[in-house]
Amino acid sequence: MKLSILDQSPISSNQTAQEALNESLRLAQVAEELGYTRYWIAEHHDLPGLACSVPEVMLSYIGAGTSKIRIGSGAVLLPYYRPYKVAETYNMLSTLFPNRIDIGIGRAPGGSAEATNALSDTFLKQVWDMPKAVEELLHFIERDFPQDHPYSKISAAPVPAIAPEVWLLGTSKKSAQLAAENGMSYAFGHFMSENNGKEIITQYLDAFESKKSEKHPYVILTVSVICAETTERAEEIALSSFIWGIQQAKGKGQQGIPSIEDVKNYELTEDEKQSLEKRKQKSIIGDPITVKQKLDELKKNYHADEIMIVTITHSPEDRLQSYRLLANI
Repeated sequence: MKLSILDQSPISSNQTAQEALNESLRLAQVAEELGYTRYWIAEHHDLPGLACSVPEVMLSYIGAGTSKIRIGSGAVLLPYYRPYKVAETYNMLSTLFPNRIDIGIGRAPGGSAEATNALSDTFLKQVWDMPKAVEELLHFIERDFPQDHPYSKISAAPVPAIAPEVWLLGTSKKSAQLAAENGMSYAFGHFMSENNGKEIITQYLDAFESKKSEKHPYVILTVSVICAETTERAEEIALSSFIWGIQQAKGKGQQGIPSIEDVKNYELTEDEKQSLEKRKQKSIIGDPITVKQKLDELKKNYHADEIMIVTITHSPEDRLQSYRLLANI
């Protein structure tokens, strides 16, 4: 089973943002040692507890600290940016780190309405124009604008020997259709979706239009997982991220991922107890045997070519250990 990592660069309650970002580098280095296929880092804006707002800066740092693992964005929130600038940025990364760069594209705001407005006056319009922006980005990366196009004479320099691979990330039929129409690989966010993922992925596979003879549909399924030596220990570790998520939903959680000791003393309301159960159901939590069984089922049911794991814990060591155990399943 191909396994990869989506890192949201979480900040724990006893960490600074700098320490969290350094832990992201350490995670990428360990992932490379363990044989993970790729490492992606997410883009978020002014979300308490998440450190990375500029993936391309972190990818320079992580690329310099690793040597072979594929690295990329999960995702570039394209409605904020001009496709040409995104192409320049990731071509630059591909020049520095040949044949290692992925550009994951998403349409979510990645933060509050206030942060969205601070970043763009036209975000909603750009979301509406997303299909055009994706098409334009692909043309810049592939250098294949029609000759009569206004951008046909410019390059997103520096032009790397091997172009970065562009992925579409999403949780809806709309994103699946857009990926299929453009012959792109597709990453479905199982961990953050309430939609029927199997139906969405089936739609992508059925509608896929190959733009190149060697290009075939490819599906990554992104799943929330916490693995430990025992299921009891995994459930104990997982409680930190679940309670933090509940706090965030209430406009709290600014202190970062709480410790296991703190969440054990957290008194849940009835509504919060229901939210906790829903969060547990969307995650895979357990010992290596249990986790492997559940991942195998998901991979088969969703027709996934690759599983991408997102893991949030209070302790960086618990997170690394979870990924170590997963690498051996």
